Amino acid sequence: MRISGRMAFVPALAGLLLLVLTPAARSASLTSTRLDEAVLDEMNFARARPAEYARELRRELRDADDPAAVADAIEFLERQSPLPPLKDDRRIAAAAYQHTAAQGARGDVGHGAAGGLGQRLRGQGVWAGVSAENISYGYDDPRDVVRQLIIDSGVPGRGHRRNIFATGYQLAGVACGPHRAYGSMCVIDFAGALAQR
Repeated sequence: MRISGRMAFVPALAGLLLLVLTPAARSASLTSTRLDEAVLDEMNFARARPAEYARELRRELRDADDPAAVADAIEFLERQSPLPPLKDDRRIAAAAYQHTAAQGARGDVGHGAAGGLGQRLRGQGVWAGVSAENISYGYDDPRDVVRQLIIDSGVPGRGHRRNIFATGYQLAGVACGPHRAYGSMCVIDFAGALAQR
């Protein structure tokens, strides 16, 4: 969230305001931020306040396309302990961007374009002991991207949700862009246990 004018002189007040933003206000405050940064912010909000995220999902339950998957996500979030934020890493974001650029232009889906995740990370100088990748297609709003991955409708084992809430990942990189078939896509790469090279 950018702070300008008089708010620049009151950072404590700005932090307090961020804590009390409603979901609609949180989305509106992100309109001037790049989508990839906003997606990471939304994931970190869900990680830091899973019970609050569950309450937001509960309000939308009756209009859901897959109520059972939403109910499963709510139950998970209500049990989930708060987690520290994932730190943005530009090298990991560059690896995610490679995948977005290659796949989006062709309209492909899956994790294989531009080499595998490990290869893309190493190409950016990242040697991760653990890594994972989430991809969202067809959404260009940060809340929609993250909610879709947390609900994880139709995904056996809810692997995207597990990645978002895994304690082994400390870093993430997000790259969103156009997709030939679905209009938009976001690649979210996670990494942890980095080895120094």
